Amino acid sequence: MPNTIATNGVEDQATPVSESLDLGSIFHQYFEIVPAFSNALKDEVYRVRHQVYCEDLQFESARPDRLETDEHDSNSLHLLLRSVKTGEFIGCTRIVRPRPDDSNYHLPFETTCATALDRSIIDPARLPRDRIAEVSRLAVVASYRRRKGEANSPVSLADEDSDIGKSRRFPYIPLGLYLGTTELARISGIETLFVLTEPRQAAHFCKLGVKLQRIGEAIEHRGERVPAMMNVANIITEMRTIFHSLYHAIAADIQKAVTK
Repeated sequence: MPNTIATNGVEDQATPVSESLDLGSIFHQYFEIVPAFSNALKDEVYRVRHQVYCEDLQFESARPDRLETDEHDSNSLHLLLRSVKTGEFIGCTRIVRPRPDDSNYHLPFETTCATALDRSIIDPARLPRDRIAEVSRLAVVASYRRRKGEANSPVSLADEDSDIGKSRRFPYIPLGLYLGTTELARISGIETLFVLTEPRQAAHFCKLGVKLQRIGEAIEHRGERVPAMMNVANIITEMRTIFHSLYHAIAADIQKAVTK
């Protein structure tokens, strides 16, 4: 039996694995990246987040309107992932940007990791504020992430996902959202992206070609999390060849939305 990749974590939607595989074309058979520029699409982001963070994981309190929002959303860029088959929005993330008119504003991780950051590696306070941002609120609805060990995480990767040649499942959903944030950051003039992530996920994304550099000690924040950063230009220039078609497919979705 040939090696296969399940596009959403279940074995009934699988494709042969090969280093020459056109991941972009396969991605577009099942998924679409949608930048949430309108208020209606932002509400879809907040609905996905409420479903995951409030109802499913109970990280946040449930809201009467079933929209999970916070004080950082007004200065954030938002992304959605939609299932082509059902039209359902199944995942989301956001890029939190500094507020140019508020010198006292800090990105979420700058507050959460204030004592854990290793400022000999990088000091966010010394960087041009209009060139940095934080990726956060990555969430995928339960039906697209539920495998052994995944029920208590907003999105996750398995050990076998790191080996494209052997895996029976390719992590289109989390990697698609991260590559989407990369392109949206690039066209927005952002050079450095920060993220507070599970150590296991950070290691997996590095193996998959998304270069995450750890910049501090692990902290307790809904489980163990580590602060890390990504250089936007380096993600694009250094990604493995197999991911090029996937990146370009996702970039096309974003550029189409931007030019509308």
